[in-house]
Amino acid sequence: LVPVALVAMAVLIWLSPYRWKRLLAFLNPEQDPTGSGFQINQSLLAFGSGGLFGVGLGEGKQKLFFLPEAHTDFVLALMGEELGLVGAGIIILLFAVFAIRGFQIAARAQMPFGRYLGMGITLLIAVQALINASVVTGLLPTKGLTLPFVSYGGSSLVMSLVGVGILLNISRDRQAGQEEMGQRSGRGWVRRR
Repeated sequence: LVPVALVAMAVLIWLSPYRWKRLLAFLNPEQDPTGSGFQINQSLLAFGSGGLFGVGLGEGKQKLFFLPEAHTDFVLALMGEELGLVGAGIIILLFAVFAIRGFQIAARAQMPFGRYLGMGITLLIAVQALINASVVTGLLPTKGLTLPFVSYGGSSLVMSLVGVGILLNISRDRQAGQEEMGQRSGRGWVRRR
């Protein structure tokens, strides 16, 4: 099954010129530094100029139209420039905390549907953040995925917030189920006689 998928992916890349250019720019961005490799080179330049603690909030130069799509796909590069490696690391750490907490909520859900839904929403947001961070740092070819909760993108932000709302509802249903069980057994907040 995997070889078939790899062959299909190779055919799709070969048949689409823009995909082929993206792949070549990913493999060697210095080959065309002002064309297809420009965006990733500027992203890496933003991270490099940020250093450990950044140049200061609002002081970054890459947001001044040097880095294309900086407010959407490459906002993490801007944060790396302005807040440095420490600031970008804190952002990634917050996504890791979100993923851990989302998996805990999903694991503690009362119903299997809640578990699967919570796991899916958590994976969707966490993997999207991981892919965005990988693209911005040059580990993956450019994809056009936003950084959840951070990038400018109305539909992405709305869907991420809807997902968090559903996760909170799954968590609340779990707590309501525990209170109900506590009332039936005579333990918990309210003791019935």
